[in-house]
Amino acid sequence: MEENGEGYGLAQGKILSIWTFLFVVLVLLPSLFRMPLGISHFYVKVVIKVLEWANLQIEEGVKKQKALALENLISTDSFPHAGIIQKGETSMEEDLVGQCRGCFNLADVMYFFKKGCEAVAEDEVTHRFSSEKLVSWNLLSRTNANFHRVSWQLSLVWVIGILIRYCLLVPFRVCLAVFIFFFLVFANTIVGQFPNGRIKCWLSNQVQMMCATLSVRCVSGPVYFHNRENRPQKGGICVANHTSPLDVLILATDGCYSLVGQVHGGLLGLIQKSCMQTSQHVLFERSEMKDRHLVRKKIREHIADKAKLPILIFPEGTCINNTSVMMFKKGSFEVGGTIHPVAIKYDPRFGDAFWDSTKYSMMTYIFNLLTSWAVVCNVWYLPPMVKEEEEDAVHFANRVKAVIAARGGMSVLPWDGGLKRKKVKESFKEEQQKKYCQIVTENGAVGNRNVC
Repeated sequence: MEENGEGYGLAQGKILSIWTFLFVVLVLLPSLFRMPLGISHFYVKVVIKVLEWANLQIEEGVKKQKALALENLISTDSFPHAGIIQKGETSMEEDLVGQCRGCFNLADVMYFFKKGCEAVAEDEVTHRFSSEKLVSWNLLSRTNANFHRVSWQLSLVWVIGILIRYCLLVPFRVCLAVFIFFFLVFANTIVGQFPNGRIKCWLSNQVQMMCATLSVRCVSGPVYFHNRENRPQKGGICVANHTSPLDVLILATDGCYSLVGQVHGGLLGLIQKSCMQTSQHVLFERSEMKDRHLVRKKIREHIADKAKLPILIFPEGTCINNTSVMMFKKGSFEVGGTIHPVAIKYDPRFGDAFWDSTKYSMMTYIFNLLTSWAVVCNVWYLPPMVKEEEEDAVHFANRVKAVIAARGGMSVLPWDGGLKRKKVKESFKEEQQKKYCQIVTENGAVGNRNVC
């Protein structure tokens, strides 16, 4: 019995040694020197081949079984951007252009009735706060789980995929995540003891980029950066569309940034405190976040120092599902300085990077990421932009938003991302009322009220 126990202990020691060696050689050292080995790229190519094969199996299974319900389901999911109703893209002025300006037409009521029905049936805002629909099944549970019953081959691949993700990838990713946390706190504590200067700044940047690279490796996904000549420079403001907390880590793998955000407690607060020992971030208390003048003042002071890192800001203020870019808050565009737009677009085939904070907690979201195939995304650095003369902050923000949306292949929406948790502001309702008043009035007075 003692010999069996010793043999079991030796076997455990060998397995642990092999895992440690693989971790150091394949993950830690490449991340330290930021030298990609191509493993994640190869892994993604294999997953793509498997998903393509699975899609063919589904199509062939549907044809053989002639299952009408399944055919309807696939045809519905094959057009994720086609709504249940067809909406016009024209404005109020264009829809009512046939009416006489300066007069009221009773038929105008039907225009507002039609818009109300469209909003009730399918509005263009709320479904931006839910996961993006997929064209085909990605062997995960985000689409119809009955797809795996199409054929026994597909069922076998589906089960093997579950075993690989939960029994191989998840334990490795969890161990790596724990290591990253302790390494980040320990490294920042050590670097924080150095006197302020170039050495401390260099070490801080290396720790930040290394931890970010390890974090991205934790979800096994490659990141493709484009137009690196446009990377944000010191003393500037980097603005990007916001889909996930991963946005920060992904951008930090290719450059260092100062963050603007609210002071947190708990585990996230511990990470913030450790990072503040080495980096100059702009953090606010909850009460200070409501003071816009104070926020702008601190940001203006930060970008005035050309030796400080560029500030990373997400003007949408909340996570959107990566299909559109919603309203940019104007505060980031009122402080002056150079704006460096960045477009981030995730590939939904490998996993859902969108964080629906109203539905999932942070821990649930992290678990969903760790059990997905990978997180794959493209990042485009766009040419720097400055506010033109006589251009206000709102128009400047809309111009930057349009550039980011066009580059990322996303739609542009004028709505505030705060609608995820709040109702429509009264000011927006009043704005629509004023637009209609301008149509039915002439020279500032109500025109002929007879029906035209």
